[in-house]
Amino acid sequence: EDVPPIITTNKNYLISIYREKIHLVAVTQMEVQPLFVIEFMHRVMDTFAEYFDDCTESAIKDNIIVVYQLLEEMLDNGFPLATELNILTELIKPPTIINKAVSMVTGKEGVSSVLPGSQLSNVPWRRQGVKYANNEAYFDCIEDVDAIIDANGTVVSAEIHGNINCNVHLSGMPDLSMSFINPRLLDDVSFHPCVRLKRWENEKILSFVPPDGSFVLMSYHISTQNQVAIPVYVRAMINFKDGMGKVDITVGPKQTLGKTVDNVVITVPMPKEVTGCSMTTSVGSYTFDPVSKQLRWDIGKIQPLKVPTMRGSCTLPAGSQCKDAHPTIHVDFKIMQLAVSGLKVNRLDMFNENYKPFKGVKYITKAGNFQVRT
Repeated sequence: EDVPPIITTNKNYLISIYREKIHLVAVTQMEVQPLFVIEFMHRVMDTFAEYFDDCTESAIKDNIIVVYQLLEEMLDNGFPLATELNILTELIKPPTIINKAVSMVTGKEGVSSVLPGSQLSNVPWRRQGVKYANNEAYFDCIEDVDAIIDANGTVVSAEIHGNINCNVHLSGMPDLSMSFINPRLLDDVSFHPCVRLKRWENEKILSFVPPDGSFVLMSYHISTQNQVAIPVYVRAMINFKDGMGKVDITVGPKQTLGKTVDNVVITVPMPKEVTGCSMTTSVGSYTFDPVSKQLRWDIGKIQPLKVPTMRGSCTLPAGSQCKDAHPTIHVDFKIMQLAVSGLKVNRLDMFNENYKPFKGVKYITKAGNFQVRT
């Protein structure tokens, strides 16, 4: 985790990413744009996750032949070639039980000898001849809130990282357009290659021919603090004195527009001198790990009329002094049907096809790196 993303040697440049407890390393002999290589490696990991359902070390070892086949198609003589999932699934069959059985019986490797027609089209991200009995398009607007709040409750820094994740199953070659009620919020954005950039720049409308299946349509970043609403508050008093520590933490909703705050977890990394904790909680339950020295409070859902509190004491060896007497509290939460930035989809229209699809938009706000200092 502490390895720098770019390492320079006498002959090579090593560019790496770290995901799912796996280091992925690319080696180049000449200077290239690092973000270009990093983005390609993330695309490789995303492809592995789609093929194997879980991009872990064991999944890669179990499907090492498919891994080599994918890398041969995605990278040609050191240059990215086929990186769209729809093209890759036509070239290389996913390692399902049926495909593995067919490969063992026939002796074939499961690689298509026919080039997918979409690879040479103007929309290489969408395969041709798609047909569905039920046509549907779902869009999830997911926002992660990163914040640092000091002991007085003042926001030191706050920003939002958002994605619009899509799951599209539409027949034919649909052309979609999505408009927002307040598109001015979006000034730092990145798009899937299917988005027509000119129309966004001129009209602030997302116009695109969607890939088939799941993909990330757009990512955005909001760092202006007056646009970042903090959805929860945490009041904490943690003191260590005379061989004992006192803990008093209160959590509650704030600026949630009436939405319920769920999956709330408070994690307090205690000083290494702490040997035990005895707490009383009004909501949820707590655990203390004597090895990692982490006090974890699982609150779950915050009820509007019952404010969660946790009070108690910590034990320390006699005569010991705590060096980290003011630990930083980490907060996790999830709020359904709320985009804390205020972003809202106005309408979604489909052209080039005659049927009426089922459309749905969902908003989710989650805690990213949300810290409260004590």
